[in-house]
Amino acid sequence: MDINRKTAYGVLLDMETNQSYSNLALNQYIEKNKPENPAFVREMVYGVTENRILLDFYLAAQIPSGLRKVKKQDMTLLRMGIYQLLFMDSVPSYAAVSETVAMARRLCRGREGFINGVLRGFQRRLEGENLPPLPDRGTDPVEYLSVRYSSARWLVELWMNAYGTEKTEMLLQASNGRPLLSLRVNRKKIERDALMQQLRQDGFQVEEGSLSDRVILVTGKGTGILQHRLYKEGWFSVQDQASVLAADTLHPSAGNLVMDVCAAPGGKTMAMAEDMEANAGGGSAGSIYAFDIYEHKLKLMEEQAKRLGLSIIKTRCQDAREARDELKGKADCVLADVPCSGLGVIRRKPEIKLKEKAELDFAELEERQKEILHAASSYVKPGGSLVYSTCTINPAENEKQIEAFLAGHEDFAEKKRIQLLPGRETDGFFICRLERAQKE
Repeated sequence: MDINRKTAYGVLLDMETNQSYSNLALNQYIEKNKPENPAFVREMVYGVTENRILLDFYLAAQIPSGLRKVKKQDMTLLRMGIYQLLFMDSVPSYAAVSETVAMARRLCRGREGFINGVLRGFQRRLEGENLPPLPDRGTDPVEYLSVRYSSARWLVELWMNAYGTEKTEMLLQASNGRPLLSLRVNRKKIERDALMQQLRQDGFQVEEGSLSDRVILVTGKGTGILQHRLYKEGWFSVQDQASVLAADTLHPSAGNLVMDVCAAPGGKTMAMAEDMEANAGGGSAGSIYAFDIYEHKLKLMEEQAKRLGLSIIKTRCQDAREARDELKGKADCVLADVPCSGLGVIRRKPEIKLKEKAELDFAELEERQKEILHAASSYVKPGGSLVYSTCTINPAENEKQIEAFLAGHEDFAEKKRIQLLPGRETDGFFICRLERAQKE
C-alpha cells in the first residue's frame, strides 16, 4: 500500500471521526508513518478538505442511494480518488483509481467493488466532459458559491451580508489558496537584507514582505527551513506577515512595560521582545508579561525565547478575562490578540469552513472577546496604547467589538484600524490600535 496515500487517509479519517485539526493531525501522522513524500500528503489532505463540499456534490451524482449510508472509511477513499482525478495533474487517471481501489482492498474489505465502480463512473463522466452542472448561480447564488468553493452556507451568507457578492467570491477563492511561507527576522541578531542574502546562498527563493520591514517571504520551496542552522540559532521565526503587523502596530519602545494577554503560541510576544531588545542601546530593554491559560504553551514560549536569545519575557498562567489588580494602570502597551472564529486563516485550517455555525458558538465567542478587551484595557496607563486583533473576517468580532468598547470607555480613542483580507502575502486579520487619554 502506498505510504503517502495511507498517511493522507489516516489524517482525513481522523479529522472526520474525531474532528481533529488538520495541521496537528498532519504533523502527528507524518511523524508516525514517515511517508516518502510529505508534500504529497499535505496536498492531498488540504486539497480534499478545502474541496470537500464540491467533491461530495459530485459523489452524490454517482451514488443514487445518497451519501448518508456510506461509511466514513468509504467516503474518505472516494473523496481522495475524486480529488486526484479532478485536481492532481501529476497523478495519471488510471493511478488515481487503481491506487484508491488497492487501498480499499486493505482498509474497506468487501467495498472495493463499490468504490471502483463509483470512481470509474466519475472518470468516464470527467473524460466525456459530462459532469453534473453546479447549482444555478442566478437562482440561488449562496448555494452556487457554497458548492463552487466548498464553504458552509452560513459562511457565504455572513460574508455576502457584510461585503456583497463580488468581494465574497474573492474571499472564498483566496481562502482556497496556498499561503506563502513568511519569516520574521530577529533584528537583535541580523538585518533583513543580510538574512535574505544568506538564505539565497543556501538555495531558497525569497523576497521582502511589503507590510513589515522585518518579514521575508519564501516564494519557492521552503522544505527544510526549520532544520536550517540559522533557524536553530534564532535568526528568524515562521510567522504570518499579518501577525507581525499586529506587533508592529503596537510598536513598544525599549524600556516599556508591555502586556500580551493572550500570548500563546507567542509569535507577537517574540516579535515585540526582539525589537525592544534590539533597540535598547545598552539601556533597559523593558519587560513583557505574557499571559496564557495553558501552562504547556507557556513552556513552549519560554523555549522559543531561549532560541531567539530573548530575556525580557515573563510568562504567567492567567485567564485574560480576569485582570490582575497589581498591574492595573501600569502598562505602556497592551496586546489583546483574542480567541476568534479564525475566518481569516481558512487556507491554513480549511476544516473551519466546513463547520456548522453552532460549532463555533459566535455568541459565546463574542462575549469572551468583550470581557478580554475590557480586562486588557485596565492595564493601560494614561497615554498608553492597546491593540485589539483577531485572525478573522467578521464585523461582529472586529468593528462592532471596537464600537461597543469605545461606547463604554470614553477615556480611549481609536488611532488606527486595519482589516486585511487573505491574499498572496497575508492571512485575513483585523488590527485596531487604541490610546488611553492622558490625565488632566
